[in-house]
Formats: sequence, C-alpha cells, structure tokens
Amino acid sequence: MRTVLKVSGILLLALLLVGAGFLGWASVATNQTLGRTFDTHTIDFPTPFPLTAEELAELGMTADPDNAVARERAYERGRHMVQARYVCGECHGADFGGGVMVDAFPIGRLLGPNLTLGSGSRTLEYTPADWDRIVRHGVRPDGTPTVMPSEDFLLMSDQELSDIIVYIRGQPPVDSDVPPISLGPLGRILVATGQIHLSADLVVSHAASHAALPPASAVTVEFGRHLAGVCTGCHGAELTGGAIAGGDPSWVPARNLTPHETGLAGWTYDDFVAAMREATRPDGTAIQAPMTFVTPAAQIMTEVELQALWLYLQSLAPLPAR
Repeated sequence: MRTVLKVSGILLLALLLVGAGFLGWASVATNQTLGRTFDTHTIDFPTPFPLTAEELAELGMTADPDNAVARERAYERGRHMVQARYVCGECHGADFGGGVMVDAFPIGRLLGPNLTLGSGSRTLEYTPADWDRIVRHGVRPDGTPTVMPSEDFLLMSDQELSDIIVYIRGQPPVDSDVPPISLGPLGRILVATGQIHLSADLVVSHAASHAALPPASAVTVEFGRHLAGVCTGCHGAELTGGAIAGGDPSWVPARNLTPHETGLAGWTYDDFVAAMREATRPDGTAIQAPMTFVTPAAQIMTEVELQALWLYLQSLAPLPAR
C-alpha cells in the first residue's frame, strides 16, 4: 500500500509540475502575443462630415456655420448606428463609461473601457486616426493589439465612424477608471495556442484604405452586405456559424446564416424578423445568448435595414454549417 501511495504521489507531483510548466509557457507566450506591435496606416477625416452642396441646397442654405447642422445630423446618424447596428453599449456600458465584455473564470475578465470624456477616459486624446486604429484594426495608438472585435467593423466607412465619434463625444462625461484585461489560466492557454484570435491578426491589410461613405440605405444586396459585416465575428467570414472563438463558454455555437438546410433554408422573412426582434425560432423555441444581445438593437433597426440584410443572406451560396 505504501508503495502504491508513493508512486501515486510521484505521478501527481509530476503532473502538477508539467501543468505548472505548461501554464508558465502559456503566460510567456500570451505576453509576447499581446506585446507585439502593428503598423497601420494613418488617416484623417472630419468630425462631423460637412454638409454636401446637395444637402445645403435641400435645406435652402448656402453655408453651415461651425458645422452646426452637420453635427446635428451626424449625432442622429451616430445614435442610430450605436443603438441599432454596432451595439457599442454591450461592451462599453449604456453610458459608455465602461462595461463587461467577458467575465468568466478561467477565461478571464475583459472589460470595455470608458469612451466618454470623463476621468478615466481611454479616448480623451484620440485623433480620428486613433479611432480608426482601435475600431477598424484592433490596434491601440501605441501599436499593441486589443480585444476589440474589429473584424465586425471592417466594412464601417469613414463617415459612419465619424458619426459614431460625434455621438459618443456628445454623451455626458463619466468618471470611471476601468481596469485593463485580466486573463485567467484558460484564457492564456487559448491565446498562446491560437484558439483565441486577435482582431489585429484577422485584418488582411492594415494599410488598405476604407470606404469614405457607406452604401445608400436601400433594400439592396450591397447595403445588406454592408450591414452583415457586424455578423462575422460570431458567424464567421462566410456566415456559416460554428463555435464562437474566445466567447463565454456558456454560449451556444452561432447558427449558419446561409440558405443551406443546416442554416436558414425554409425560413421566411417573417421568421427572420421574429428571430432578430423577438429571439424566437420558427418552431417557437427561444434563441440563446449571445444572439439575444442583438435583440434590443434589432428592435430599433429600420424595415429597410432588416429587408436589406435578409436579401443579402438569401443571396449567399448555400454552404453547410461549420
């Protein structure tokens, strides 16, 4: 018996040493991954975008002193995009003073930073180029990568980003010092082994330019494709669904959104709207998180936006689920 206990103890100690060594390697590898720097282009755009000659003519104006009207319009466009399309409040809080992205041990605690102009603001000194880096490239001003899900915002145009900046800058300042990310042992292992991909690694080119203006708001495949850009983070680049990398362990796999039998084949537009706005499937069962996070936003989306998004999804090749 003593021999068995001794052998068992030695094996347990060996396993603990191996586990500690592996976790130590994962910690070093994760620090190296997060400590890399990325070179991105430096762009500039106005905030807000000035009124065009056509807009001035429609308003019966010859000029817009201090961009007052342009700012009002940008603020309203920004409000709609933040609330209906990009759901920034899910990570940064309803008041943009900070929020929770993931809080699940042993993955870790990822907090959305304070975006307002109050104490603890992460964006107080941001230029348009800095906003571009963080939002559309997943890179901080110092070049290091973040957990910002920038793959969802690759199709965002300069004007849309400008509108969002105007809207967020127009919110009441919130004094909130949000702690940096804190990865748990599993989170470090997932980053070290490449199971969690940073957005900065998913951007094909950090030097490529962005569209200055978005497509016209209309029931077209082009506009629908633009809107579907925010779906790729969970549903994949081809929108075929599957496990959501780096998400909360309790999240169910994302659904295949193509018109395949494993996806949305047989769905009607009304089924799609019910899924988006009521979080229910055609069979009446409830849709689970994280898709439920989209429900409040979908309730604000316009009919044109929903129809365009549905039109685009129906135009996709019917690919099997991942």
